[in-house]
Amino acid sequence: MSTPRSTALATSISTAALALAALAAMNAARSAPAEIAIPGQRVFPESITSAGGRLIIGSIAHREILEVKPGASAATPWIAPDDAAGAGVYGVFADDRSHTLWACFSEFPGAHGGGASMLKAFDLASGALKARYVLPGRDAFCNDIAVGPDGTAYVSDTNNMQIDRLARPAASLEVWAGNGAFGPRGGILDGVSVLGNRVIVNTLETSKIFAVVIATDGKAGAISEVKLSRPILEPDGMRAFGKDSVLLVESGGPGRLSKLTLHGNTGEVTTLKEGYPQGPVSVTVVGASAYVLEGQLDLLFGKGTEDRPTQPFHATAVEVGAP
Repeated sequence: MSTPRSTALATSISTAALALAALAAMNAARSAPAEIAIPGQRVFPESITSAGGRLIIGSIAHREILEVKPGASAATPWIAPDDAAGAGVYGVFADDRSHTLWACFSEFPGAHGGGASMLKAFDLASGALKARYVLPGRDAFCNDIAVGPDGTAYVSDTNNMQIDRLARPAASLEVWAGNGAFGPRGGILDGVSVLGNRVIVNTLETSKIFAVVIATDGKAGAISEVKLSRPILEPDGMRAFGKDSVLLVESGGPGRLSKLTLHGNTGEVTTLKEGYPQGPVSVTVVGASAYVLEGQLDLLFGKGTEDRPTQPFHATAVEVGAP
C-alpha cells in the first residue's frame, strides 16, 4: 500500500529521470555536427535514415551502406556491396521496433547484371542480412520504404507507379496500391511515409502528393491527390514528422527542405530552408535537427556526365525542433 511519503519519492524519482532525459537530449543536440562528410568520389548517396542517434546512408554507385555513429562528423562503410554487381542502394529506412534496416536494391545507369529489384532486411545492430524480397511485376524498381505501426513495410515501385507492401509475417511483397491512381508510367513514384492510417507518397516528375487510406483489413482504401498550398518542385525523400506532417526535400529549382502539414486531403507547405545546389535527395531527423542529404544525382543520371568529377558529398543539419 502506498503512503504519501512513497508517492512523493516515486514522483521525485520520475521527475529526476525526466530531467536527466531532457538534459541528455539537449547535450545530444549540442553535440550534433552541422555537417556530415561522406568520403569518396562518385558515391552518389540517395537516402538517409536514423536510429538511436546513428545516421545510415545508402550509396547507389558504391553499392554499400554507410553509418555515422552518434556525434561523429563523417560516414564510414558498414554493410558491404551487394553480390549483384549492378544493384545500387536507393532507399534506406531504420525501424527501431523490429530492429530492422530496410533497404532498396535496384539497377543504376552504366551498371549491368543487377538482376531483380529487391527489398532487403538487415539486422539494425549487426548489419547481418535477415531476408530479401523480390518486387512483384515486370521492370519493378524499389525506390523507398516506410513502415507502419503494425510493422507492415510499404515500398514505392518507381517504374510501375505503384506501392507494394510486405505485411508481417508475409513471405513476399504484394502490389498494394496503384493501377494508374498515381499517374502513368514516367511519373517517378518516389518518397513514401506513413501518417496514422494513411500512406503518403510523392511523384518526382509530376510533383504531386497522394494519400492512400489503410483500411481496417490492411488493404488499400481511397486514394486522393493532396491539394497543396503552393506548388512543389520534384519531391524526393520524405519522413513522417509528428502526427500530421512530413518533412520532404524538393530536388527541383534551388533545392528545398519543406514541411507538409496535412489537413485531410489538403496540405500546407512551409519552406524550412532553401538552397541545396548539389540536389537534395532525402531527409531524416535526429533530436531537434533534420539532416538533408545531397546526392549530385544529375551527374549519375544525366547524359554526358560520366566523366565529370563530383564535389565532396555531405549531409547538413537544419534545426526543426519538436514535431
